[in-house]
Amino acid sequence: MTRKIISVIAGYAVFAVSSVLLFKLMAQPPHQDAPVTFKMLTIVYGAFFSILAGFILQLIARQTKLTLNFILALVIFLLAAISMLTSGGSHWTQLFAMFIFAPISVLGGYLKLRLVKQEVKEKAKE
Repeated sequence: MTRKIISVIAGYAVFAVSSVLLFKLMAQPPHQDAPVTFKMLTIVYGAFFSILAGFILQLIARQTKLTLNFILALVIFLLAAISMLTSGGSHWTQLFAMFIFAPISVLGGYLKLRLVKQEVKEKAKE
């Protein structure tokens, strides 16, 4: 049980810390409108780290199902929704988190599980 909780926390930390770093390093306030090029960069960057978050979750949890990845997606979605409801300014970052990054984090878990299945098949052939 502890491993499962830690895996979700670690997955969220990968997503959240990478997001904070992007906005700090690029000197872009997250709740202000941004140029389209920065928004596109955010989508690519955020998608990569969301997938990585889901992958790391599975790496830690050692599960055979995506249940924890769906929990991570829900956590990302809900925290972004709460942020959107409680903050002013532009909400594009929260919308990206809710409708792009949260769902795509499940892909990271799927890729990890698929990798494990391939390894099992290869070992069975030996």
